Amino acid sequence: MSIAKLALPLALAAISTTATAALVDLSGWAAQGGSSNWAVAGDNNSVLQKVNGAPTVFFSGSNDQGKALSGKIKVETSSDDDFIGFVLGYKSGNATASVTDFILIDWKQGTQNLYGCTGAAGLAISQVSGGLPDSAATWCHSGGVNELARAANLGSTGWLDNTEYAFDLVFTASNIQVKVNGVTELNVAGTFADGSFGFYNYSQQSVRYSALEESVAPPPVGTVPEPASLALVGLGLLAAVGAGKRRKA
Repeated sequence: MSIAKLALPLALAAISTTATAALVDLSGWAAQGGSSNWAVAGDNNSVLQKVNGAPTVFFSGSNDQGKALSGKIKVETSSDDDFIGFVLGYKSGNATASVTDFILIDWKQGTQNLYGCTGAAGLAISQVSGGLPDSAATWCHSGGVNELARAANLGSTGWLDNTEYAFDLVFTASNIQVKVNGVTELNVAGTFADGSFGFYNYSQQSVRYSALEESVAPPPVGTVPEPASLALVGLGLLAAVGAGKRRKA
């Protein structure tokens, strides 16, 4: 087969190769931490956490680094004003362990004093080195919960009752991104341990996570995704063949 005949199918196949999102099956996920009631819907694609209690997570149990997770989140009550959110890089037992290494993304509706400190309204990302105790550490991001950044627009703005938000999470070894309603709120570089995606509630009931999809994380800004690289190789071969023909002419 000639180079031209080989290059064209290669280029076209590479261009058409894209990462497709798949529905997330929650039937194998597990709950840990404080008292909770994570009720998975019949379609296994949404879950409602019903209990106002100590910090709790509902996690995949797989290593999810290198993936992106999207879906919707909604507090289906006007009762209370506390924390909802996500964990990344979570490992089984981390909620109550004394030594951990995972990421907490939490969003509080209202500023509130408790445990001798202030839990601030807004969306933030923290590195968790000492589990998720029902104490000042988790409530105020102190001690074993080290706040890394607050959201660009929602850093001091709480979520609204009975309002559905779209979220997009990207989790890689060196970058974490969080979008809310299509707007980038957090984009943090660092070195992050592998582990599970999970949902997080603290002192907040009636929180639903739904329409969940998972895909391969996009490449960091400034890099070229593998399919595009293959396409460039194919197109380069075509260009080389064309140049050779022109020289012969």
